[in-house]
Amino acid sequence: MQQQSLRIGLFGFGVVGEGLYKVLQQTPSLKAELVKVCIKHPEKKRNAPAELFCTDKSILLNDNNINVIVEVTDDADAAFDIVSTALQQGKAVVSANKKMLAEHLPELLQLQLETGNSLLYESAACASIPVIRNLEEYYDNDLLHAIKAIVNGSTNFILTKMFEENLSFAEALLLAQQSGFAESNPKLDVEGYDAVNKWSLLLNHAYGIIEHPNNILFTGIQNIQTTDAQVAQEKKFEIKLVAQAKKLKDGNVAAFVLPQFTKVDEPLSFVKNEYNGVVIESGFADKQFFYGKGAGSFPTASAVLSDIAALRYQYKYEYKKLYHHQPHTLSHDFYLKVYLSFTDWNHIPKEKFEWIEEWHAGEERKYLVGVIHAQHLYGQQWWKTNQTSLIVMPEPIIENVEIKKIKKRSLELAGIKI
Repeated sequence: MQQQSLRIGLFGFGVVGEGLYKVLQQTPSLKAELVKVCIKHPEKKRNAPAELFCTDKSILLNDNNINVIVEVTDDADAAFDIVSTALQQGKAVVSANKKMLAEHLPELLQLQLETGNSLLYESAACASIPVIRNLEEYYDNDLLHAIKAIVNGSTNFILTKMFEENLSFAEALLLAQQSGFAESNPKLDVEGYDAVNKWSLLLNHAYGIIEHPNNILFTGIQNIQTTDAQVAQEKKFEIKLVAQAKKLKDGNVAAFVLPQFTKVDEPLSFVKNEYNGVVIESGFADKQFFYGKGAGSFPTASAVLSDIAALRYQYKYEYKKLYHHQPHTLSHDFYLKVYLSFTDWNHIPKEKFEWIEEWHAGEERKYLVGVIHAQHLYGQQWWKTNQTSLIVMPEPIIENVEIKKIKKRSLELAGIKI
C-alpha cells in the first residue's frame, strides 16, 4: 500500500502538543510535516519558531494542503467543533480529548460513516498503551470475556502514596499536584470523570457498546479513608481505581469504574504511581496484561504519533464489534460484593443489601462487607455522601443465577425444603 504524505495542522501546544512537536523532530523517517499550530494564548513563550503559530482555527481547517488535524486541547466543546469541521472538510483527525470523544461518540461515528475520513484516538485512553488498536484488531467480540484496567495515572499515584508512604488522601493529592500528575483543580481525576470517559471509549471497541459516561456506574477515590487503606493491608489487598467490564451469561455486559480491593498477586496490584495497566481475558488467549505510562508529555505524544503513522496507510477504526458483530448491551441487572465504610448506620440503607457477611464497628468509623444489586447504586447518592466510602471486592460481579443458587443452598443447609 502506498504511503500518504502527511501535512499536519495542530490544535494545542501544551504538555502533549509540545511533546508531539519534539517527537516529530526526532522521527524524520515518518515524513510528516507540522505546517501550523493554533493556540489560544499567543503571549506565552514557546520553544518553537513564532511563525509556526496562529490563533485563527480557520487557517488550519480551510488549508487544503493540510490533510491531518491533530487536536490535543483541553476544551471539549471547542474540540468537537474542530474535529467535526475537519472531518467534513475531508481531513483525517487524531484527537487526545477523551471527554469530547466520550460525550459526542454517536455524532462522531455518524460523521465518520458520512465522510469516510479517519478519526483516531489511541492517546485518549491509557496514553502509551496501544489498547484501542488491540481491542479493534486482535480480539474478536465473541471471545472477549472481560477487561479490567487502571486508566487514570493521577488517582493511581495518589493511592500508591497512601499505601506505600502512609499519607492521607489530602497529603497524597498535594504531592500529586506538586509532581505534575494532578491539576490544581483535580476533580476530573479524583472523582472518576476522566476514567469513565476513557472507559466509555474502550467499551465501544471491546463490546460495541455506545453509552454516555453519565449512564455508566462510577465514582473516584475522593472518599477513600486512611482506615480503608489499613483494612486493605490487614486483608492483604491494595486499593486501586479499577474500570471493569464482564460479559454476563445472558450476553449483556456489566461495566463500572469503582475503587476496588485487588489481591497483591494480581497484575493490577503491580501497577504503581502514574502508570496504567490493562488485563484482557479472552476465550483462547486467556489473560493478557498491558502495562505502560498513562500520563505525561512523551507517553501521550507517542500514542498520537502512532496514530499519525497509521494514517500514512489510510488506517481507520472499523468498529468491528459495533458494525460487524451483534453489539452488546450495558446491563444494570447484576449484583456487587462491596466493602462499605461509614460514620453513621442511619446513612446506610441496610434493607437494600441481599446479605451482610462481615461488619465491624470502630470508634470513628464502621464498615461492612455485603452484596447489593447494582440498581441500588445507579443514580443514587447515599454511597457517595456523608463520608461514605464504597470499594468493590476482588471478583465483585455476581449474576442473578448465582444469587439464586447461593440462596437455595443457604435454605437447604437450614433444613428448609424448596
